[in-house]
Amino acid sequence: MNRTLKVAVLFGGRSGEHDVSLVSARAIITELEKNPRFEVLPVGITRAGRWIMHPGALAALTRESRLAMKGTAAAVEDRVEAPVGDERTALVPGDGTSPLVNLGDGEAATKVDVVFPVLHGPMGEDGTVQGFFELAGLPYVGAGVASSAACMDKDLSKRILRDAGLTVADSVTIRRSAWREDREGMLDLAMKAIGFPSFVKPANMGSSVGITRVSDMDHLAAGLDEAARYDIKMIVEKAIDAREIECAVLGNDRPDASVPGEIVPSGEFYDYTSKYVDGTSEIHIPADLPRRKSDEIRARALDAFRALDCAGMARVDFLLERKSDTLFVNELNTIPGFTPISMYAKLWEASGVPYGALLERLIDLALERREDRFDVESEFQVPRGGE
Repeated sequence: MNRTLKVAVLFGGRSGEHDVSLVSARAIITELEKNPRFEVLPVGITRAGRWIMHPGALAALTRESRLAMKGTAAAVEDRVEAPVGDERTALVPGDGTSPLVNLGDGEAATKVDVVFPVLHGPMGEDGTVQGFFELAGLPYVGAGVASSAACMDKDLSKRILRDAGLTVADSVTIRRSAWREDREGMLDLAMKAIGFPSFVKPANMGSSVGITRVSDMDHLAAGLDEAARYDIKMIVEKAIDAREIECAVLGNDRPDASVPGEIVPSGEFYDYTSKYVDGTSEIHIPADLPRRKSDEIRARALDAFRALDCAGMARVDFLLERKSDTLFVNELNTIPGFTPISMYAKLWEASGVPYGALLERLIDLALERREDRFDVESEFQVPRGGE
């Protein structure tokens, strides 16, 4: 039987998706605690960036959450035996055998076998904490540093996908500094390059935070102002009359793709409210598609996963244009939502992989990838002259 593994579930964070992360973490922690193979260590990051390693970390962050999570705080607080938020409690890098250390409790260093990051958006899904784990020599679930950074940045990911021969929507990138210095010039640039209707998005953000659908110059200016609240780089993208199709990918070097699913938004598009607040959007799994189109979507999902050098997991979002039946890759999410209504787990469940088995597989993939990365030379011996 496999030995017990200590899994640090990392949640919260400093991005605009902090609240969504808490909902995802609740579901993951609840499921992992059912598996005798794992010992769960909750690790929360506050909005201010402070790390809390404590059984009550989720409850502490939930009390300030903007999303309703009924029952979460009470369920976790039952296990709290020490004050949450004690200034002595912190996480620091350790040596190669104990990468994460709990300070202030007078005990020996707490060794962690693997981290399951559930940090959506910047400062978590963008390669920042992945770099921390690489330096600590610690296995972690999901994509590596470069892949995480590229997938989070819609500008960079579009360039890579386009170079790989995949179809993406036309867009133009505007830096916040340029927008502040020359508003009229940037409006004119977006108008000529993209026109209306269009979407304005922060380049580095998820969960539809900061996204606006615009139809005229006034709305475009307001949309850029909104996107600039969340990032230093904004995307103005052509709006496509399309069905919203999603496909989940699981694996490392030999990934598999799930059945495709379809989102039918309750509003004008699948925004934050539609996803996490009103719950009225429709989800169709599998999507009502001809076998040929379903196979194409799965193949393109794997192509996109490989093009961006993903590992572990990703949810690939597509736009299927109604008029032409053209398939556009919209974006890849390297830490997709794991909320009760999130698509990634639902797509795999429909493909024959239940939630608990999915989490276990992701942890095994993290350990597998760590072993793979260790099997490379870390030193270069300079040949002696004449040899």
